[in-house]
Amino acid sequence: MEANRSRRSVLRLAGVGSVVSLAGCAGALGGGGNTVRISGGVGPLPMVEVWADRYEAQSEASFDISGGGTGVGVSDVLNDQVDIAMMGREPEPEEIEQGLFAVPMLIDTVVGTVNVDNPVLEDLQENGLSREELEAVFTKEITNWGDLVDADVDEEITVYGRSDASAAYKQWGDFLAGEDDAYTENELEELADANHNGDQPVAEAVANNEHAISLNNINYVYHLDSGELEGDIRPVPLDRDGEGLSEEEDFYETRDEFLAAVEAGEYPAPPAREMFLASNGPFEDEAAEFVEWVLTEGQEYVRENGYVPLEDERLTEAQENLAEGP
Repeated sequence: MEANRSRRSVLRLAGVGSVVSLAGCAGALGGGGNTVRISGGVGPLPMVEVWADRYEAQSEASFDISGGGTGVGVSDVLNDQVDIAMMGREPEPEEIEQGLFAVPMLIDTVVGTVNVDNPVLEDLQENGLSREELEAVFTKEITNWGDLVDADVDEEITVYGRSDASAAYKQWGDFLAGEDDAYTENELEELADANHNGDQPVAEAVANNEHAISLNNINYVYHLDSGELEGDIRPVPLDRDGEGLSEEEDFYETRDEFLAAVEAGEYPAPPAREMFLASNGPFEDEAAEFVEWVLTEGQEYVRENGYVPLEDERLTEAQENLAEGP
């Protein structure tokens, strides 16, 4: 089939710096064949858009794709509003009981983010923040940048959270809690100074506030095409052992460096996470063929688009699960 513009180019045209408009872009871009309806998490949405473009070029399928968050996708697919849900987390037991069937598609991650003009950015980039320090910031135990780092600064920290059904926020709450029970999305929302609906609004809010901190999927942090830090937000390096940022922990300069660290296990999970494609019962018809393609030929496009492909063993397991069904 033929389209006026690829979805990937739509994403590029929508972006300003590293803030990219992802949710709700694209509908069915042409005729012919069956339309596969997909909704859900904004984290995997750019990759699913790319896959859809590639798959359309070699099939009679068309796609109608929107974001809204993992929770929206799960609700849509269980109510037969879409054929596939994009998920930024594993299915919950109660969702499986309702008939949800999911297979992993790739690995993504989120990072803490601050404004490029943050008053203590140099210290953050040199020393990073530990999980415990991030927990203290997001739970309001530490509320001043001067108290967080050893700097002569007296500026209040503004914490931005997510108001949508965000799997990324759920994973972030799990990461912040360490060995303790995870912070729920509601708990983090209540503690935040303001909450925003989706990755793009969060990134824009941080970009407009020098004293803000939040979290974002990495494709909102690094430039979509170059993989460089060119916009108005910066990642917060993670000090994993609380001893300051070591050379092995300093991999945030480019997206490629960061993804290599995720793939090597040098960045923890969570907040690194598998993402899933899900259906109500077994995948059927064109949707099943598309997911099978994602787990075979489609994996070759993952790295170049800012994600980490599944390991071979995990990929084989996913392919077998897809073939067997729920």
